Amino acid sequence: MMESQKYAIVDLETTGHSPANGDRMIQIAIVIMKDWKIERTFTKFIYPGKAIPTFIQDLTHITDEDVKDALPFEAHADYIYELLTDCVFVAHNADFDLSFLQAEFKRAGLPKWQGKKMDTVELAKILFPMSLSFKLGDLAADLNIELTNAHRADDDARATAELFKYCWKELLSLPQLTLEQMHKRSFRLKSNLSQLFFEALQIKRQHVTSNENVSYYRNLAICDGRKKYTNNAEIVSYPQTVADKTALMTKAMSNFEQRPAQFEMMDTIWEALNDKRECVIEASTGIGKTAGYLLPAILYARAVDKKIAISTYTSHLQEQLVEEELPKIEKILGTKVNIAVLKGMQHYIDVARFEQCMAYADETYDDTFTILQILVWLTKTETGVLSELNVSGGGQLFLEKIRKMPDEKPSKGFDFYEQALKNSEFADCIVTNHSMVLSDLVRQTPIFTHVDGWIIDEAHQFIQSAMQQDEVVFSYTQWKYVFGQIGTMEETALFQQFSQAAKKKQRVSMQSLQRLDTQFIRLQRTFDETIQRAVQKMQQQIKGKQASSKCTLFLEDVSIAKEPLLQVSKLTQQWLDLATEVGHAFENNIEQLDKSEHYILTEWHYWIRELKVKIAEWEEIFLSPQDDNSVWLEFDLRSVPGSLHVFKKPVNVTPIIEKVLAPLRKQASIVWTSGTLTVPGNERFVTRQLGISDSVQVIKLQAPPSYYSGAKAFIVTDMPDIQHVSRDEYIEAVAHAITRTVRMTEGRCFVLFTAQDMLRKTVELIQDSELLDDYMLFAQGVTGGSRMRILKSFQKFSHAVLFGTNSFWEGVDVPGDALASVIVVRLPFSSPEEPVFKARAKHITAQGRNSFNELSLPEAIMRFKQGFGRLIRSSQDKGAFIVLDRRISTKSYGKEFIKALPPIDVKKLQLPELLKELNNWQK
Repeated sequence: MMESQKYAIVDLETTGHSPANGDRMIQIAIVIMKDWKIERTFTKFIYPGKAIPTFIQDLTHITDEDVKDALPFEAHADYIYELLTDCVFVAHNADFDLSFLQAEFKRAGLPKWQGKKMDTVELAKILFPMSLSFKLGDLAADLNIELTNAHRADDDARATAELFKYCWKELLSLPQLTLEQMHKRSFRLKSNLSQLFFEALQIKRQHVTSNENVSYYRNLAICDGRKKYTNNAEIVSYPQTVADKTALMTKAMSNFEQRPAQFEMMDTIWEALNDKRECVIEASTGIGKTAGYLLPAILYARAVDKKIAISTYTSHLQEQLVEEELPKIEKILGTKVNIAVLKGMQHYIDVARFEQCMAYADETYDDTFTILQILVWLTKTETGVLSELNVSGGGQLFLEKIRKMPDEKPSKGFDFYEQALKNSEFADCIVTNHSMVLSDLVRQTPIFTHVDGWIIDEAHQFIQSAMQQDEVVFSYTQWKYVFGQIGTMEETALFQQFSQAAKKKQRVSMQSLQRLDTQFIRLQRTFDETIQRAVQKMQQQIKGKQASSKCTLFLEDVSIAKEPLLQVSKLTQQWLDLATEVGHAFENNIEQLDKSEHYILTEWHYWIRELKVKIAEWEEIFLSPQDDNSVWLEFDLRSVPGSLHVFKKPVNVTPIIEKVLAPLRKQASIVWTSGTLTVPGNERFVTRQLGISDSVQVIKLQAPPSYYSGAKAFIVTDMPDIQHVSRDEYIEAVAHAITRTVRMTEGRCFVLFTAQDMLRKTVELIQDSELLDDYMLFAQGVTGGSRMRILKSFQKFSHAVLFGTNSFWEGVDVPGDALASVIVVRLPFSSPEEPVFKARAKHITAQGRNSFNELSLPEAIMRFKQGFGRLIRSSQDKGAFIVLDRRISTKSYGKEFIKALPPIDVKKLQLPELLKELNNWQK
């Protein structure tokens, strides 16, 4: 019997990150654990011999007072060194704690500590790959581990010990096959986790347990996520009267408040579904829009035994529907609702492709790490949707390789996407997104032909989706990346591996390989020359113009010669034909393919497909007629051609939407709903773009005025006029107003800009001033991560500020008490230079109409309404809506913005008065 391992779980608090620069320890805690039980703990304040910086005091709540009577590290060094002997060193971010400790040992004249280390950050990332954050505090909250005082060594060390123990149990719950695959790869990790994986595997092999919820596919253990559908005998009939509705709702919610607008919404939708009509409902926050459409939709699906589809804009809204809203409806109806979530194919993992990637030995650390995360995730995920994973930047590249692609051959064996389609056949209700509905048009087998009723939520975003759906992008670096992955015979890339494997067993003639190589070199040369010519044309265009480093030009103004563009297309096509032919010869050779040949062939097909996609984009952008589209180039003068992107977007999406909806309109009713569908003075701004006939009435449902009693709007009148001061002065005034307001409302603030550049400069200025150092600042385009990730991080902190631009105003949802104020820095007009906007405005002006009144103003008012909508999500919410843009009180159109707000108190005042007002209000 092997001696069981002792672990020393360590946490340090220090005055900073670098012992070499004089940073010192201020607290140490060590928890000794054996047989997964805590044997002893050691914790001491340490005298650092210097003042503790204020931000460290804020973070740790350890003050100079706390450490003034403590002994210096040297006094404890021998004891600590002894304590760690024969232990595995464990810490949350072990590299930091161990290197700091080693430096302190050295300073105390002790030799370097020798032993193994394990890092719970590395371990948690592998075992909880769906966690949003791997900070100790966030993991503790997710796993219900007690952590009262984060950033205090004693509490942190105990929480890390609990986390370590939790990870051990998690390891033991994994299937043996998964553990074997993980152990085999674990030697490449940065800390000694292989030892832990091996121990878990030994135990697993001795106590063979069957994992009921896992199926085995080829060589992988996968969560058995097949939906168990129920046939409910009892059908609840639709509650016709107010009393019936109230009775039904009260059954599930004891504190149910009756909202007349919600009941009206239900009746309208119930009738529209039964009469196969189209209807449009603008439902302001506070009427309970989601329940307002879910209840009649599900009761209708049950009554007529047909399917209902609900389409939203973002994945986040899909998740919210399924995880939060549907359970409420199930409770009301007292029965399970059969629901299926459907996303586009490329959202799902291609399991067969993942297995092939695993069989190939040449991996980077990021690849290895991501494979370990995926092995664990496959035993847990019911959907196979890759966005559930929280991987590193390098991991993202790996995920791109294993996405499900519209392949020629359907995959054999298990397939998450096919499973999602199957689930949707048995569901009462399909939850999908706008882009999936729009792309159903081009699918070989349309999925939505059996849907009897549609609810399109966030309907105004359907226009955005149609634009994105039809957007085509050329990216110079992506082309170069594809070229680099394929490579020539001389370069160590795929083609070299391919030709070596082909020559070894004479699968392909030498002559064919050389032809392919020559063709590829010629293609790359022509591509580079064509781009070089375009770059010269671009540089001529901006000469003399006041050019910042980031530039935008319309393609028609650059006038690139057609001939070289055609030549690139022709050469690519020739190479693709040859490469496909050579691939078939490789495959159809009499000799069986071994594992590595199989992998090389799959890679070969994959990169052929990638290049096919690229050339289709090239032809769409540069060689096809551009009617009704806007095509423009974006680049950064500091890095051309590296930064070159060319975009093609439709100017008018109405025909695209009408084409998609024509067949749906024939067979089903369509209910369009959103919090913002109209603007004062331009009722049909959105519905006309959606191709909805003017004969369809827009029903506007508003929450009672009392719902908004906690909201106030303030217009700050003493901000400088951007026209009369320099940009820097304006940004300084904005930064000053933001910092003062945030300190007064104690964070929980959304700051909305219209330009990324101004946002970045303001955030930098605020960071340099250190006035908000005790707040967490999250900024779109500055903080890494997706919009959703930034938003979820923001929600976790009570002292936080979120900075976003126009795109953040739309389609983000911040629940309840997450917000205390929204600051509107500039009225959300589109930049007149924004290419799609510019093209649309040009299109309107060409018809002799006024583009400001018909496009610019209504669009800005819509966003403004959206911005306000973020603030009050329930009748208990309190929030300040603060506008820093003077134009709202000086320009004639300003009152249109104010009219778009619900009936709330709007005050115009100077900044000092605003701060006083906020201060009194907070109290």
